Amino acid sequence: MSKTREVLLVGEGNFSFSAALRENAGDDVGVTATCFHSEDQTYAQEGAALNIQRLREKGSIVLFEVDCTCLKEYEAIQHHLYDCIIFNFPHCGRKSGVKKNRILLVKFFQSAVAVLKDNGEVHVTLCNGQGGTPYDSPMREWHNSWQVVAMAAEAGLILSEIRPFDCEMYQGYRCTGYRSQDKGFHVEGALTHIFTGSLPYIMPEKLKMEKTIGKETVCFELPAELSEYLNRNFLGHQSHHPVKIVQEQLLRELKSVCPVCTMNEDFPELVSCLPEKLQACDSSLTHSDVYWIKPTDIYIFDQSENGQQKCESMEDQQSFTGSYALRPSLLLHVQEITQNEDFSPGTLHVVNGLVFQRVPISPSRSPVFHQLLLVGMFPAESHTLQCFKDCLESLLASYGISFEEAQTGLKQQVWMNSKMLPKFGRLASLPSASDLNEGLQLNVVSINLDHLATLLFGISDWRLLWSTDPRFLKHFELDPLGTFCPFSLYPPSYLHDISFWMDPDSYDELDFHAVVREVTCGAVKDVALVDRFRHPHMGHASLCYKLTYQSLDRALSHSQVLGLQNQLRRLLPLRLQVTLR
Repeated sequence: MSKTREVLLVGEGNFSFSAALRENAGDDVGVTATCFHSEDQTYAQEGAALNIQRLREKGSIVLFEVDCTCLKEYEAIQHHLYDCIIFNFPHCGRKSGVKKNRILLVKFFQSAVAVLKDNGEVHVTLCNGQGGTPYDSPMREWHNSWQVVAMAAEAGLILSEIRPFDCEMYQGYRCTGYRSQDKGFHVEGALTHIFTGSLPYIMPEKLKMEKTIGKETVCFELPAELSEYLNRNFLGHQSHHPVKIVQEQLLRELKSVCPVCTMNEDFPELVSCLPEKLQACDSSLTHSDVYWIKPTDIYIFDQSENGQQKCESMEDQQSFTGSYALRPSLLLHVQEITQNEDFSPGTLHVVNGLVFQRVPISPSRSPVFHQLLLVGMFPAESHTLQCFKDCLESLLASYGISFEEAQTGLKQQVWMNSKMLPKFGRLASLPSASDLNEGLQLNVVSINLDHLATLLFGISDWRLLWSTDPRFLKHFELDPLGTFCPFSLYPPSYLHDISFWMDPDSYDELDFHAVVREVTCGAVKDVALVDRFRHPHMGHASLCYKLTYQSLDRALSHSQVLGLQNQLRRLLPLRLQVTLR
């Protein structure tokens, strides 16, 4: 408490903690101490009068008969915002049971955030085992603990820190127990839970986009599930994002093998190509993996005889001549790179950017990720691909990344695999397509930078890479190479099932995952098919999926999840023509 801060204490008994806190804090800390019982009841307690006197002599405010579940109702509190609100050993009293104490916590948290500063903290100290987190020793079962993290989530708060409650730090502190009864709480092993605010969920919306491909300007709508991933500039010059740090590490190592040059070519995220071309560029891609785009309009700019540009709209045409897709791989641009005037043999040319792939919801696979593409032409006898493999293996093997060699016809390739995501990177050696480069071999390396970042920094879920909470990037500004330390501890998870009838001939499971990702604002961590039944006579099939809701950077409460699940049940039949069971 070295800086100027306003502290509010609620649920005090004999005010011994408030008095000790006031003694330890500097003069620039304002303390408001409150208790639930009356002034007469308070002064009847041993030591209370002296503690209140100590507080008031230091300029602190002491209030009686304050209900911590409705702090806004008190004039002395309602016009203030506090940096820290402290509630030690909350309890409804007597044998009130788990349910009543959970309700008390929810009401307190909801009341506290109304008088809490944006960057403020809420401190709740509980007896060992009450909180229901793995930090408790032993950790109690769900039904026998207060589930303090889930209760705080109802007020939009996340658990940012847990520390042991050391009563010896507060000289003169004496725990009085529920409503100042003689029997105090068990402070041995008690834990202080520190909560902070989190960002709200925002329903994604379709974005109207416009991209130029050659002479064509294509207008289209970006799927709503992808809207939060565009224009984030993770690889910009001023970025401290882990994806940028990983790329810099890779390029630094590869410079020991050959010269490395970053190309300034800006390839559009929308590509015009046929499915056959995609398959030829990247054999791991299938037609269903691609976000195919239906343009809302296409404008063709042509140079007229007098030198002026002429624009023609194709909006009235029945069909468009090409097929448009969100770029599923940077490998589509290999030919353009080798034909660039700046491309030179003996140098590894670097291109990076976003790629888009339709994938099921899981903690390891993301629909959008940053791909690093390295393209170079080297003498066939130099075994450059093997040098690249050895270089990357020495750097990455300790992170559980394996390299699997494969030969397909004239193509030599090496797959990069992790336990969570096989084939997230590829090194390939291809024969030169031009007689001008006889004796040279084209080497191509493509790597999913996002997945590599999660492995190198110990990030458990790819969704964290896209967090807009400033605390995520702050970690990498302070410690660029250190293991990531979560700013939201022990986030609660919730399981919900959804079952429906569908037509097997028209149902696309990836469409279902896309709807779930959009409607739940990305709050679903995993989706698993748990049951499938096909009617012997009707031809329809029934599917049952289990959805795991969990957020690693935002507060996610039981009531929020219930609302999202109900929204999904309402919209799913409209989007996919299925019948809920």
